[in-house]
Amino acid sequence: MFKGQPKGLYALSLANTGERFGYYTMLAIFTLFLQAKFGYTEAVTTQIYGIFLAAVYFMPFFGGILADRFGFGRMVTLGIIVMFGGYALLSIPTGTGFAAQALMFLALTLIACGTGLFKGNLQVMVGNLYDDPAYSAKRDSAFSIFYMAINIGAMFAPSMATWITNHFLAQDGLTYNGQIPALAHQYLAEGASMPAEPLAELQRLAVSVGGDVSDLGSFASHYIEKLSSAYNMGFAVACVSLIVSYVIYVAFRKTFRHADVTAKQQAASGAAAQVELTPAQTKSRITALMLVFAVVIFFWMAFHQNGSTMTFFARDYTTSEATGLTRMSFDILNLVLVLVGIYGLVGFFQAEKGRGKLIGAAAVVAALGALYYRWTVTPDPVHILPQVFQQFNPFYVVALTPLSVALFSSLARKGKEPSAPRKIGMGMIIAAAGFLILTVGSMGLMSPAEVKAVGASDTFVSQNWLISTYLVLTFAELLLSPMGISFVSKVAPPKYKGMMMGCWFAATAVGNYATSLIGYLWGSGMALWMVWSVLIVLCLLSALFIFSIMKKLENATAA
Repeated sequence: MFKGQPKGLYALSLANTGERFGYYTMLAIFTLFLQAKFGYTEAVTTQIYGIFLAAVYFMPFFGGILADRFGFGRMVTLGIIVMFGGYALLSIPTGTGFAAQALMFLALTLIACGTGLFKGNLQVMVGNLYDDPAYSAKRDSAFSIFYMAINIGAMFAPSMATWITNHFLAQDGLTYNGQIPALAHQYLAEGASMPAEPLAELQRLAVSVGGDVSDLGSFASHYIEKLSSAYNMGFAVACVSLIVSYVIYVAFRKTFRHADVTAKQQAASGAAAQVELTPAQTKSRITALMLVFAVVIFFWMAFHQNGSTMTFFARDYTTSEATGLTRMSFDILNLVLVLVGIYGLVGFFQAEKGRGKLIGAAAVVAALGALYYRWTVTPDPVHILPQVFQQFNPFYVVALTPLSVALFSSLARKGKEPSAPRKIGMGMIIAAAGFLILTVGSMGLMSPAEVKAVGASDTFVSQNWLISTYLVLTFAELLLSPMGISFVSKVAPPKYKGMMMGCWFAATAVGNYATSLIGYLWGSGMALWMVWSVLIVLCLLSALFIFSIMKKLENATAA
């Protein structure tokens, strides 16, 4: 998996890890911040969330066009600077009026524009490393490694966001409860005329988090202010991570400098030209890519529910106290120890010398010993925050990538590896299975509208429903996302590489915006299990479509 890869892959991967750590720290608490600070409804919150994600993933289309003209490296550097400005603005504590909201939307615009300049162009440079025939056979495994690096940053992000939230609330003698912000905003709007049930619930929760209920209005304002400020500090983490990312990018630039070249620059330098495609081949490849892009829209629509409705589910329907073996999974250090054990096993079986096998075995034993010790000292139960569930998907990506690479490498040696479009179709079916788990877990629960009416659900379910859903969705993601990026870098006509990578992200953008449609269903009065069923149907229809055009896709990409 790692053997024989160019050094530039690791430099670009680590630069991306830093940027993604900051981005996912911000994203873990973004919807919670919008509701806590401004009192937005779920429908408005998911609309803003969807538009922001759409912008983040659509702007690489324009970033790619600019890079094809001015160079990939220049756009990456500019992107880091613009993103830094956005995160800095977002970390400023403000009021809740028009000016505060305008400042927030300006910050989000800068983050989206900066990401558009950075994200796709960094990935194009990764792909360019593998235009060298000496490395071309390692392209798919390289993008799996690159994708794993992204998820290392994402894995630590929810824990950082949680730590920041708890730390700054504790400074005021408060603890976190996800039901309080909505009830606090309702009380500030309605006062004594607030219905009896939610009023009693607010009073009870205020006492439980260490608040003073002698003046409920003051408590509501104070809690909203302090929680919002804690979220602001979480956003500031992204500024620090971007500085680290930039230092890595500059310090190791010599390892990938040769990949920072456009088709126009290559032609001007007199270097060996890439194979020219006929107009018919170019059209065929672009058509194939566009058909694939149309399918992945629905995957990202489903997958990125993690930051909206799946986070709402964690907050409103999932038990906030984890016990037994499950409690261990909510500590990021325990997950790191599990990864040490997994990669120790990988090293043991892949090592060609006795020393390598010994190191791998020692890592496994050390990880198991440390996990046993952690089991004995970890409190039971453990209080959890809703955003921490978002660490499971990146953890699973990092844990399962060696298995994924080994499986497809084995199939490739036997000539049986599925094509990239076929993997995408399989991923859509698996994504449907993931939401089937959540559908079953939601049977019999109150609808979101009913929860809002009374202040809290009457039933809370095990965290394992969400944890299992994230596991299955990760299997789908590994079949679709890194393979899709590799597919684009391989199939895109040389002179349109930046634009085609931008189109991949543009398709992702459309899917991200479509997450808001599920947000509307969330507050519509529809039964909770039916909300998830809509996603199951969309994933299955997408799979049916891509398998129906499979021969056309495979013929076009072979041209």
